[in-house]
Amino acid sequence: MPSRRTVLQAGGATVVTALGPPGPAAAEAPAREIALKVNGEVHKVAVEPRVTLLDALRERMNLTGAKKGCDRGECGACTVLADGRRIKSCLTLAVMREGEEITTIEGLASGDRLHPVQEAFIRQDAFQCGMCTPGQIMSAVAVIQEGHAGSPDEIREWMSGNLCRCACYPNIVAAVRDAAR
Repeated sequence: MPSRRTVLQAGGATVVTALGPPGPAAAEAPAREIALKVNGEVHKVAVEPRVTLLDALRERMNLTGAKKGCDRGECGACTVLADGRRIKSCLTLAVMREGEEITTIEGLASGDRLHPVQEAFIRQDAFQCGMCTPGQIMSAVAVIQEGHAGSPDEIREWMSGNLCRCACYPNIVAAVRDAAR
């Protein structure tokens, strides 16, 4: 009677024979040139299909305002606007956003004039380390545009997808209320 080891070795040899010898790793998907309209300007970039919008912004366009916090969509540091809706850019592929108007923190100011939400964040001291600030500001712009800045509780609820490691939440809520006025 064959031993367990003999059976497993024979089975392994059969699998190797059926699959063939190990070859080179699967080839990367070829890069594709896409046009992304970011902050009013069209950027033509070559990206592989698996490249996130966040990586395309940061690594291909040198727009580093959106931060790579958790890279899992949990912290909101990468929040940008796509056609006016807030999205977490680490959770969407760049190729999926072709044809949409993307706005990053770099695109909020008008020349030297800061956006009202940016000004309110400064007035209310709504940032400390700054890691979450761009995502918080982008989310705050959307919250105000969506009409969800009526009360502190409503602001907290609609801003809940953006985390602040420094626990600056009272100042962030105050900044959103200030900007919404």
